[in-house]
Amino acid sequence: MRLLHTSDWHLGRSFHRENLIDAQAAFLDHLVDTVQTRRVDVVVVAGDLYDRALPPVDAVRLFDRALSRIRATGARAVLISGNHDSMARMSFATDLIDASGIHLRSSLDGVGTPVVIDDDHGPVAFYGIPYLEPEIARHHWDLPERGHPAAIGHAMDLVRADLAQRPGTRSVVLSHAFVTGGEPSDSERDIAVGGAAHVPASIYDGVDYVALGHLHGRQTITPSVRYSGSPLAYSFSEERHVKGCWLVDLDADGLVGAEFVAAPVPRPLARIRGRIEDLLTKPEWESHTGHWLQITLTDARRPAHPMDRLRERFPHTLLLEFAPEGATPENRPVAAPVADRGEHEVVADFVEWARGTPVTAEEAALVHAAVEQVRIQEGMR
Repeated sequence: MRLLHTSDWHLGRSFHRENLIDAQAAFLDHLVDTVQTRRVDVVVVAGDLYDRALPPVDAVRLFDRALSRIRATGARAVLISGNHDSMARMSFATDLIDASGIHLRSSLDGVGTPVVIDDDHGPVAFYGIPYLEPEIARHHWDLPERGHPAAIGHAMDLVRADLAQRPGTRSVVLSHAFVTGGEPSDSERDIAVGGAAHVPASIYDGVDYVALGHLHGRQTITPSVRYSGSPLAYSFSEERHVKGCWLVDLDADGLVGAEFVAAPVPRPLARIRGRIEDLLTKPEWESHTGHWLQITLTDARRPAHPMDRLRERFPHTLLLEFAPEGATPENRPVAAPVADRGEHEVVADFVEWARGTPVTAEEAALVHAAVEQVRIQEGMR
């Protein structure tokens, strides 16, 4: 049996206000093409299907089309909800949807009850463990301990108990969790609530393959426990990630191996830094003109209209930061007390403190006009 392990689609997510729906659609085109050309039997999606509990309409439509297209190839799909998804909403009508060959597991009651799919070697049991909110799971299962290890440990006890009744059955677990040894990025939502957040890889012992979701970089925790990562970069910390899916093969005895299939890159991203004039004029930066960029300016004094100027050469600049050369918290000027000082002086001092240069005559006039307007409005009350 051949599986395609993917996760963390985050349909409906944007990237620093850039709409990613077209890039997400391109990834799903690639995924369906991979399913067809590589003869995938089952697509497993390990959570965070959407970016939020109430996804936008275009994201729902894209998800609907993706599932229909996967099924049209003849492949089955097994999916779980993640911490960004609504567990209750994602569990709607699952019994009816099961009949179509799409199996969505988003309920604590379904943990330990597998989707069983046969191949030439016999049955493979797919166990879905959706993201488990520790306190909800603790009360639902009356667990004596708090935290993710207790919740997922109990879920895996249910899996192993069921699997013990199925001798000779191969097994795949889908789980949305933070496994010890995994490396996070800046784009995952923190799940460190309700006790310990990390779970050991050994918690999944006893199954043939574990398809993990939550962390956005592809990672091999053990040969049989892997993260596929997100199909797109959702933070600049992922600039060096290679995105894609794991192509996993099972034979009669279990896991044979896994091959990573890289996904298309809609637009490369990078973090660059330097003085604004160097960035705007030096030829070495020309290769970045088509990237999504996070730019850190190191000018000693903050330049005027930096974003407008940078976007003339780098039209896809999304994030701008300032780190003046030589500036440290110890030598940064301290703002003067505001007592017994006019509003114009306070504003002018703040601008000079924040920017490193005094206000211009034009700026001083704007401040004066704004202060006078406020005084007039206060006097009319």
